[in-house]
Formats: sequence, structure tokens, C-alpha cells
Amino acid sequence: MAKKPLGKDKFGVQKVMRGGDYFADSLGQFALNSMSGLVGQLTYFYTDKAGMAAGAVATVLLICKIIDAFTDIIMGNIVDHTAPGKEKYRPWILKMAVPAAVIIILLFTVPTGAPDPVKLLYMFVTNVLLTAIIYTAIAIPYGSLMVVRTNSQQERGTMGIWRAGAGYVSGMIIAIAVIPITNMMGGGQGAWIKFGIGFSVLVLLSLLLCYVRSKECAVESGSEPVPVQEDQEEAVPFGQAVSNLFHNKYWVIVLIMGVMSNISYGISGGSGAYYCKWIYGDDNLVGILGAVGMIPTLLGFILVGPMIKKLGVTKTLKVSFFIGGVATAIRLINPADFWFNTILGCFASFANIPMMCLMGVMTAMSIDYNEYKFGKRMVGISNAASGFGGKIGSGLGASIVGWCLGIAGYEATAAVASTAVRQAIFTFGIYIPLALFVIMFVLTLQFDLEAKLPAMKEEIASRK
Repeated sequence: MAKKPLGKDKFGVQKVMRGGDYFADSLGQFALNSMSGLVGQLTYFYTDKAGMAAGAVATVLLICKIIDAFTDIIMGNIVDHTAPGKEKYRPWILKMAVPAAVIIILLFTVPTGAPDPVKLLYMFVTNVLLTAIIYTAIAIPYGSLMVVRTNSQQERGTMGIWRAGAGYVSGMIIAIAVIPITNMMGGGQGAWIKFGIGFSVLVLLSLLLCYVRSKECAVESGSEPVPVQEDQEEAVPFGQAVSNLFHNKYWVIVLIMGVMSNISYGISGGSGAYYCKWIYGDDNLVGILGAVGMIPTLLGFILVGPMIKKLGVTKTLKVSFFIGGVATAIRLINPADFWFNTILGCFASFANIPMMCLMGVMTAMSIDYNEYKFGKRMVGISNAASGFGGKIGSGLGASIVGWCLGIAGYEATAAVASTAVRQAIFTFGIYIPLALFVIMFVLTLQFDLEAKLPAMKEEIASRK
């Protein structure tokens, strides 16, 4: 039976994607967030399971992220300088699938009986291999696929929702399951290795399925390709490309928001176990915390589409950041009560969903503005430089947890948390996330590109 032809979106742009396309594309984000989610749990693993000092762990993780961020720029340059006529993006997903699965397992095989310098070196090498090389070689091409897969902003928005949903599912599985499951298997290093093996298989399968269904032109199965503006663009020299990006105020706004949001995600990924263990008294509560957090998450993914349709991209973000900031501020009233903070945390979880869905869409808009302002879209380097900010942000987020604990004199074997440790946990659990919501709300007030973009595209078309 022939498929029903796809129509055009509300702006008159031909649609090319069906449900299966969105699902397969989203599996790439599932794999990427599985890798980053496991990395987010490493601070707890290194300090409480491998016996490493919190401050040293935080510093090494930040160094890894800085290296990681610079490899984003290199990868973007490689992608943009791919020879004409060859696929730029899709092949990297296949090339990195098996290495990603292998290195995930190696993350948890720290030689715990070795001297501290050896353990830190092992930690450094495995983290650099995963995040700076393998993750980057997947993430930059994968992020660029959104721009060349469809010309429709509406379909790009839907892709963003699917990607964010798949990524959040992997993150929530890790948040809910890693502590309870590893504790049930004995709680030691062996349990964490087994958990890593399970996720490595999921990552491998997800990347392979994403590769099979992905395309590098706007095309529906059985149809002729719809031309994509960027496809045969002549590469811009690296230095000029970077200079152009920093003269695009909208890309700079997206960059800063990416840093802020990834600091928030990094803190969230690394702080839950500490908050539950030392403030609530039981690290197994991480599972309950994550399970309850699924409710606002699901609501967020259900409502973000209608919110975008009603309010647009920018106003949706303004509303979500306002909700998150208010809810986080109220937590200051009683930061040690489990249910009080869990319920308010649901509002903050809801507030983070639109940003997860729309970061790629905002980046795509800033790339369209590149063409209006400079005559070149610079897809690969734009996504890479945005990734640079994101990596720095997530590295800072994870390191902030370790630094706060290190300054407070954290001892994993202590019977109870000292006053300094409790304040450190409140700092990265409440104070910093509140400040981030405020900063991101202010930044959205400056992002007025959405309303201007249709007229800009008309002018671009008239130039051509």
C-alpha cells in the first residue's frame, strides 16, 4: 500500500519526514546522552567506589572537558572540508559505533589497587577517548544532520523534540537505575562494570539504527531529493569562520545559553547521589527522585509542541526559565525536606525540557542568519563551536560538584555530613541552578531572530 504523500508545513515548505524517520534519528541522541549520562555519574563512582579524592577528580574531569571542547572545533573543520560529492555527516556515526561501546565499558575498569597517580591517569585517558574523540566525532556530524535533513523549521522543531525525548529517556534510565541496580548487584566496581556493559550494547544498537535511516538530503523514501541550501557550499577558512560566528550575535547568545544549560545538566547529573546520601540520608532515593521526575518530563515533552505552536520558540523558553527559577528559589525555604524539594524539583525538570528540545533549533536559526549576514551557512563549524561551549559547560558543571565538596573537606567514609559539606551540596544543588535560570531568562530577552527570519530568507532567495 502506497504511503500517503506528505504535504507542506505552515510556511509552505515541503515536509519529508515520517514517524520512523524521527524515531531512528532520535536514537543518535539516545546514544550520545547515554555516554554523557554515564560520564555524569563518574564523580560519584570515582570518589565512593574507586576511592579517589573529590578535588583531584573534579580537576581531571575539567581538563578532559577542555580538551574535549577544542576537539569539537577540529571536528567541525574536518566536516566542513569534506570533499564535494561525499557524505559529510552520516559515515561518522557508523565509524564510531563500536569504539563507543568498547570505551564505555573501560570507563569503569579503573585499577583500584594501583597508586592514585595511576588511577588518575587511567581516568584521564579513558575520559578523553570517550568524550574528546568518540563522542565528538559522533555529536558534530549528528547535530549537523538536522540542518541538511529537512528545510522545514517545523520538522526541525519536531526532530528537536524527538531527540530531546530520546536523550532524556537515556538520562532518566541512568538517573533512576544506576545506583539501585549497582547496589543490588553488590555496589562494588564489578556491579558498575556490568551496568556499563548493558549500556554499551544499547549505544551500539542505537547508533547503527540511526545510521541506517539517516539521510544527507531532504528526501522521503521513494521520492526525489529536495535540494538543501548548504549541500555544496564552499568551505570558509577556519579563522574567518570563527570570526564570522563571533560577529553573529544570535549564535553568541546560543553559545552562552548552551554553556549555562550544560552547567545545569552537568550539576544535575553529578549531584543527585550526594544530595540523597548526605541530605536525605539514603542514596537509593536517587531512584525515587528520578522516577518522580519522569512525570514533569513526560508532561514537558507532551506540552512543548503546543507551547511552541502557541508561543513560538523564544517565548516558550522565557516561560520555562521563569517557572524553573521561581521553583528553585522556593526550595530555599526548606532545602532538606525530601518531598518538598522533590515536588519543586519537578517544576525545574519541566523547565529544562524546552531548552533540551530547542537548542538545536536555535542553533539552526543562527546558522540561517550566517547565510543572511555572511553569505555562508558554515554548518559544521557552527555546530562544532556551539558544542565547544556545551562541553565547557558540562565540564564545569561536573567539576563544580567535586570542587565544592573538595573545598568543604568531603570524606566519603564519614558517618554524617559536616556543616560545610551540607552547604557545599546546597550550593551546587540549589544556589547555582537558580542563578543559571536567571541568566538564561535574561538571554532569551535578547534573542529576537525568530520573527525576523522569514523576511531574511526571502531576501536570501532574492539574492540568489
